[in-house]
Amino acid sequence: MAIFLRRKAAVVALGVLTLTLAGGGIAAAAHPAAKAPAEVAQPGARQPGQQPPVTAAEARAAKSALRATLAPPAVGTVAWAVVSSNGTLLQHSANVTAVTKFASNLPGQFAGQFQVTLDYDVRLKAYHATIGTNDPANVPPGGEISAAPRTLIPNAVFVQTRSSSGGYADKPFHIIIAN
Repeated sequence: MAIFLRRKAAVVALGVLTLTLAGGGIAAAAHPAAKAPAEVAQPGARQPGQQPPVTAAEARAAKSALRATLAPPAVGTVAWAVVSSNGTLLQHSANVTAVTKFASNLPGQFAGQFQVTLDYDVRLKAYHATIGTNDPANVPPGGEISAAPRTLIPNAVFVQTRSSSGGYADKPFHIIIAN
């Protein structure tokens, strides 16, 4: 009988503790000082995400790079590149042929827009991009990045970098294309 009461007392104590913590959490959430300040909160709306139009020169350069390869890389390998904020290709694997930084002063083009061109079709591949540098300390600036297949160019990846608040911004990045 004594063991049963001890177990029951432990269950009751655990239940009381759980309800106390849950009630305290509800009370803290309802307290106005517990809410995040406006400057820390995420912005509500992002700038529209769209790719710049493809020029005839870009299409010709991409076709020429596509014809340059004898065979695509083997399954399980990756193509990669490290790109500076001004669009310079700092380091890269053999399949990366060029990086183009779009001029933000032309219609339909914004800061932080890049095109990474490879020598094989990458439309059905997986892309992973991250803000990053190649300096010895390798402490990247804050920001956001996204990668997608380039519109109308089968052997290119479109990369868009943004500031932490969601505005267009030139940021250095690393990209991997998995085969």
